[in-house]
Amino acid sequence: MVDEVLDAVIVTDAAEFVARRGWAHRRLVLGALSAIVVVGLLVSMIFTTSLQSQIVGDNSGDYPPIWERHLVDFVSDDSHSYVLENGSFTGPNGESLWSGTHHFVEFELPLEEGGAAPNGKVSLAVWIPMVPNGTTVPVIAEFGPYFDEASGSTPGIEEAGTWLGEMIIEQIVPHGYAFAQVAVMGTGRSNHCMDLMGNAEQLGVDAAVTWLGTQDWSNGKVGMIGKSYDGSTPWQAAMFGNEHLATIVPISGLIGVMELMWRNGSSEARAPIMHNGVYGSYGIDGDSEDLQNACPDYIIGPGTGVSAWMWGSEAAGTYWAERYFLERVLDNYNGSVYLIQGMHDWNVDPHMAVPTINRLYDQGIEAKGLFGQWDHDYPDRPDIMFERSGVGRGVEAYPEMVRMDWMQDLLEWFSYYLKDEGEKPWLGVEIQSNQGEWRLEERYPMTETTEILWELGSTELAAAGGSNTILPDANSGPVYETPPLEEDLYFGGLHRLHVNVNTMTVGGQIYALLEDCDGSTCIHIGHAIMDLRYHAGGSDEQTWGAPFEEITALMEFFPMDVEVAAEHTIRLSLMSTGEDYLPSAASSIVTINNAGSTLQIDTFDPGTRQYYQVPECTHPVCLENA
Repeated sequence: MVDEVLDAVIVTDAAEFVARRGWAHRRLVLGALSAIVVVGLLVSMIFTTSLQSQIVGDNSGDYPPIWERHLVDFVSDDSHSYVLENGSFTGPNGESLWSGTHHFVEFELPLEEGGAAPNGKVSLAVWIPMVPNGTTVPVIAEFGPYFDEASGSTPGIEEAGTWLGEMIIEQIVPHGYAFAQVAVMGTGRSNHCMDLMGNAEQLGVDAAVTWLGTQDWSNGKVGMIGKSYDGSTPWQAAMFGNEHLATIVPISGLIGVMELMWRNGSSEARAPIMHNGVYGSYGIDGDSEDLQNACPDYIIGPGTGVSAWMWGSEAAGTYWAERYFLERVLDNYNGSVYLIQGMHDWNVDPHMAVPTINRLYDQGIEAKGLFGQWDHDYPDRPDIMFERSGVGRGVEAYPEMVRMDWMQDLLEWFSYYLKDEGEKPWLGVEIQSNQGEWRLEERYPMTETTEILWELGSTELAAAGGSNTILPDANSGPVYETPPLEEDLYFGGLHRLHVNVNTMTVGGQIYALLEDCDGSTCIHIGHAIMDLRYHAGGSDEQTWGAPFEEITALMEFFPMDVEVAAEHTIRLSLMSTGEDYLPSAASSIVTINNAGSTLQIDTFDPGTRQYYQVPECTHPVCLENA
């Protein structure tokens, strides 16, 4: 298939590619005629017409394009990835870059925020390389609640407090960048209260971006990067349309706080206590500023969380609306986005990235997606990735999921968007299937797919056991299964399950589990959840005329990208709850009606897609589990 074509192309000019392996850790030149010939063959034989112009245009730079990186000798045996070429800038007087300087940024807080208002104060540290007089540098910044936080026993803000911070200081800053760590409001040495991504935090983030972009040593451009909470603050900053924010790299970040913990009215177990129970102690360290935690949102946070579980949405006020970022990003942001997401993320589910990436494209925002089969992690952690991956939860894609070219990818991204240097990065989605294959897509969910629709209880998706009645707290219900597949099946994106049901009362919940089965051995490939009070999807509660009236639950699976081998079957199981979701606050007995209920999946022909190899991981864990 595509791999065979690629191998054939490589053989046509083996000497050229062998020579390239000697280019590691220094500038790479791809102007040789033979390279152009090979790339032309790759384009004509592998890539569809829709991508040809982009690929040819992107191939004249100093570094190899994504689809040729596997030919380059990356450092691939360590616990993380490396850039190809070391930078030359150092700290002051040739000293180490590992000493940050601390600063406060003052800004005006609205009086209604309580706490420290109107005197907001953000704490940050910055690392600046020694550059020639008159030279300015862009800033890469990580914003979060974990810097110099006494209650969390986290490192001082002048220390490289995260793994990501260490990697940026070590590998990116020497190329002529500054790096900053910023403590969000109510954490570390920043004043006010921890309002869990509310208005005060958002205003503090924006003030810090402006400060970083207006210093004498700054070139005026700021890029933000981070994972999890630190991957959510870039979305907050992008809402303001700040002229200094040139690019963001959210890694498993939130487009909204409620979106983290609720799905179609269904609540995760942590959701009701997320504000005060999880982050409530942040900023409380026994000093006089502890009184600033008496903020309105801190007080209403627990009640809002419990009410959202009870009623599935915003019962009163604007607590959740204030903490939804994406719409304001689409309206105001003028920079670029490099969106990174684990397709098996158990903490920040992949619906944060899919279909967000397509909404960015539709808005004209330059964006790239990197979606691999890891969980809540960075893309280049071979030992941690393997430890966290289980059967049906990513291990089938190991070690191909480990991206030993990721730090190089970051350097090229920041070079273009923060320094206007190098070739424009390829803007599309790198997506990995659950079996490990990487390919390029212009969008995700992708175009040029074919929908397969199977009716529950039909010969294509026959009833395979269990009762059609789902009890409120039961972990069992009806099961459906296809006959053995006649050929390999490939599908990816947001697949759907439309289920006709009757309920004993106005309420109930359905959890749907999709599995790939080889005989009696099955692995998880996807799941969906819905509180039936939200049977039309989204955050608007619906009602129905009588408890026994039939309704249709328009369920959507969390994003998945799947390969199922011929002779395997696909199994669908329905129950009242699963994963880490709570039972519905409006529990009810639910009866499934097979007639008209359908499973809908979007399939594609792999022969029409753009597959590519990634640099091999030679870390001992990778080699042992290849």
